[in-house]
Amino acid sequence: MSRTRIAGIVLAAAAAVAITAVPAANAVSPEVSAQSADHTASHGPTVIGHRGASGYRPEHTLASYELAARMGADYVEPDLVSTKDGVLVARHEPEIGGTTDVAQHKEFANRKTTKLLDGVPVTGWFTTDFTLAELKTLRAVERLPQVRQRNTVYDGRYQIPTFQEVIDLVRRLDKELHRDIGIYPETKHPTFFRDAGLQIEPKLVDALNRNGLNRPGAKVFVQSFEVSNLKQLHRQLRVPLIQLTEATGQPFDFTATGDKRTYADITSAAGLREVATYAQGVGPDKNQIIPRDATDHLAKPTSLVSDAHAAHLKVHPYTFRPENTFLPADFRSSADPAAYGNLFGEIETYLRAGIDGFFTDTADIGIVARDEFLQGTH
Repeated sequence: MSRTRIAGIVLAAAAAVAITAVPAANAVSPEVSAQSADHTASHGPTVIGHRGASGYRPEHTLASYELAARMGADYVEPDLVSTKDGVLVARHEPEIGGTTDVAQHKEFANRKTTKLLDGVPVTGWFTTDFTLAELKTLRAVERLPQVRQRNTVYDGRYQIPTFQEVIDLVRRLDKELHRDIGIYPETKHPTFFRDAGLQIEPKLVDALNRNGLNRPGAKVFVQSFEVSNLKQLHRQLRVPLIQLTEATGQPFDFTATGDKRTYADITSAAGLREVATYAQGVGPDKNQIIPRDATDHLAKPTSLVSDAHAAHLKVHPYTFRPENTFLPADFRSSADPAAYGNLFGEIETYLRAGIDGFFTDTADIGIVARDEFLQGTH
């Protein structure tokens, strides 16, 4: 697929949709209808709008989620963190200096602080020190301005949404687009929020219960990089859970309790069988499925997909992005890190490896790549 064609698809999709900053707060639509038990889209592997359409709009904004849905994403993915007053909002991290204009607000200058986040000192502004009303005075900004300069044109336009506002948006779009759009929330840094007395999981369960989404067949996945909170949620939720894993290291709840197991242990054949006792799938770093060699080209696939399928687990790797800086050398178009490479080729390679879905910042490219793969046109 040429860069010209890729650019054409992106620009056409962006021009075709009109995005509003805040949808109607009280939009009502019918409850999300039941899906198949394994939550695989009827049209093939699942395309998950990673933080919305974060390749085109600042991530974790209603505009980003809406654009992903209009582009055809099967699910939109809000990362959930807690405010000081216990409200779940969508942000990549509890530290918001890089994703909002908080640094420009003189009234919050004294909120800048250093906290331990998963054992690492992080300096900035944290959602745990702001009420929802205070966060609503801030506006989102592009997190990767050097890579996605076009996104910076939207800086300052969108509020930080609550989880309920994301649910309301999806329900409005369900009705407007005449299809069921799923929600794929992640509990961010559960140990950090638990230690702060702002545990995320009870609020998540309550939100799903209130909205009629804690039931078999609801188009919802819940994900986490930690393990103990997923085991807790397994006893409370009736929707599928996804164990996220990284290419290195270990879950922080393991670190905090002295458990020596790593993500590599979790994604071993034996580890995946244990995951299957409390979750329905895994969300690995894509490099755990097809590692890169010393030249940054794709190497031989691992057995992760076959091992997961043997344990009856779905496999939803992350994150598929079009910019050269994120692509393996096989699919880069140039030495320019911000230029688009051949994301279609990378996605096709992973689909051939047997994945059941994938997280992407560019849902439009993901949909075309998925459909072309199923049609056998590439």
